[in-house]
Amino acid sequence: MKFKLLLLGILVVAVVAGGFWCVSLKVENIKLQQELAQQQTNAKVVNFLNLFIQKVLKSDTEVSFESRLGLETAIRDINDPELLAKWEAFTGGTNEDEIQKGVKDLLEALVKKIILE
Repeated sequence: MKFKLLLLGILVVAVVAGGFWCVSLKVENIKLQQELAQQQTNAKVVNFLNLFIQKVLKSDTEVSFESRLGLETAIRDINDPELLAKWEAFTGGTNEDEIQKGVKDLLEALVKKIILE
């Protein structure tokens, strides 16, 4: 009888410990998924920044339709409403001052979006 109670006690402790272990694994998994998502977003932002620098800032000519389409696709791929709004403000600029302000605002928002951890 004592042996059965001891065995039952050990089993209960093992089940409870296993439950805590499973919960801790689940929490770790969620944390890793969030980190992966942030790294993917960072990569997309850096990709867009690189494309923007090459196709817009370093260009001596008007930005081609293909380049603009590539930039539009890249900014939409980031899937961030704030960045998309900054992009649309930049592309919707009607004079030099609006366009320059749009570039500054877009670049600032892009840099703030990158999280280094």
